[in-house]
Amino acid sequence: MEKVYVFDTTLRDGEQVPGCQLNTIEKIQVAKALELLGVDVIEAGFPISSPGDFNSVVEISKAVTWPVICALTRAVDKDIEVAAEALKFAKRKRIHTGIGTSDYHIKYKFNSNRDEIIERAIYAVKLSRRYVDDVEFYAEDAGRTDNEYLACVVQAVVDAGATVVNIPDTTGYCFPQEYGAKIKYLIDHVDMKNAILSTHCHQDLGMATANSLAGVLNGARQVEVTINGIGERAGNTSLEEVVMALKSHKELGYETNINTQKIYSTSRLVSALMSMPVQPNKAIVGRNAFAHSSGIHQDGVLKNVQTYEIIDPKDVGIDDNAIVLTARSGRAALKSRLNLLGVQLDNGELDDAYQKFLELADKKKDIKDDDILSMIGRQSKSHRIKVEYLQVTCGVGVRHVASIGLNIAGEHFEASATGNGPVDAAIKAVKRIISRETVIQEFLIQAINRGSDDVGKVHMQVEHKGSLYYGFSANTDIVAASVEAFVDAVNKFAE
Repeated sequence: MEKVYVFDTTLRDGEQVPGCQLNTIEKIQVAKALELLGVDVIEAGFPISSPGDFNSVVEISKAVTWPVICALTRAVDKDIEVAAEALKFAKRKRIHTGIGTSDYHIKYKFNSNRDEIIERAIYAVKLSRRYVDDVEFYAEDAGRTDNEYLACVVQAVVDAGATVVNIPDTTGYCFPQEYGAKIKYLIDHVDMKNAILSTHCHQDLGMATANSLAGVLNGARQVEVTINGIGERAGNTSLEEVVMALKSHKELGYETNINTQKIYSTSRLVSALMSMPVQPNKAIVGRNAFAHSSGIHQDGVLKNVQTYEIIDPKDVGIDDNAIVLTARSGRAALKSRLNLLGVQLDNGELDDAYQKFLELADKKKDIKDDDILSMIGRQSKSHRIKVEYLQVTCGVGVRHVASIGLNIAGEHFEASATGNGPVDAAIKAVKRIISRETVIQEFLIQAINRGSDDVGKVHMQVEHKGSLYYGFSANTDIVAASVEAFVDAVNKFAE
């Protein structure tokens, strides 16, 4: 079996999704989960981009033991110097530097020429090698770079000391056969020495996983992926899809270091921390990935599960015999479920979580994993503005009125308002208290599972003084969830 290295960029490329930014503590939590999952490389951030990103790379380097910790840079001296500083505590470190190689980037982004781009690429790799032994070079927009020139770039950076060369399909433009042929061309025309090629494919046309696999089949030995396929625009290649595709096709002769039974818990952890629900029909980790509703499918599965399932749910950490949580469940049952979901709480935190759980269980009969993770996420937030109470009057043929009480830095404030529906009335009451100019640009309500007693997730995008802020909440009361999401967004510019 040939080893395929898994390079996870959830904390860098994945975190670029609007509204999905994590703080340093949350990033460390995800990094530790990725370590348990078995990823070979964790791209921890882009240190030059902000003090927060720099600090996250530093702290992740301290917290994680065996995976390589990677920091992204441009082909710029200061970027590389700052990345090296951020990686100083990493046990195994890598600088990921690069530059655009397509004519689109060379002409319009850099106002440069091909020879100059190669010179800058060589210089960036050599400078990076002064700080670390492991240097990865990315040829941005390689998917739209002609193969002959791309081969010249790859040969130049390998000769300069690059240990890995990343061939990104940055815009998700390539077809699988086209991307696979590009990798094969490089394998056939470049003296790679001891370096390897890496795939980094985007999902703009829905072919990220197919392109990544085509790259592996044609000689790439590293795949760059994210949990749940999150990332800019339509997203990145999904870790779970590539890993399980290779595992399901053992005849191809490839293996990864991934502990696949940790896939589901890692997926749910990332979804909860980033407030980004996993679509129900998502391959491998979606709610319906192992659900069968068609009578024909049900009949086949009952006779032999392999008639319609190519993956055993247990292989990705979905336990058919999971403990059913109700209002009668004890702390031990809740702790067990949280452990399965990759959440570790100390006794004090567990007591608080258990009280929240009992309140939720009294409202909702069917407690799902997403309910629990949303509950934990809500209790962990500490904001300056908190909702103390909310009361609404609504119905057919009556005025919609909301009364709300807010705790702002320890002081109590109250207000009432009418509106076009209970949510509008409640938001207007909040606005009367906070006295800030705000405009709600996006308002999304989503049920986590199904049923009239379900927990609803609310995502809200609020504009304030030309900047956008994102709020999130989950509650069985959708009016309360809407107000909490609005207050969550306000906290981000009021703190």
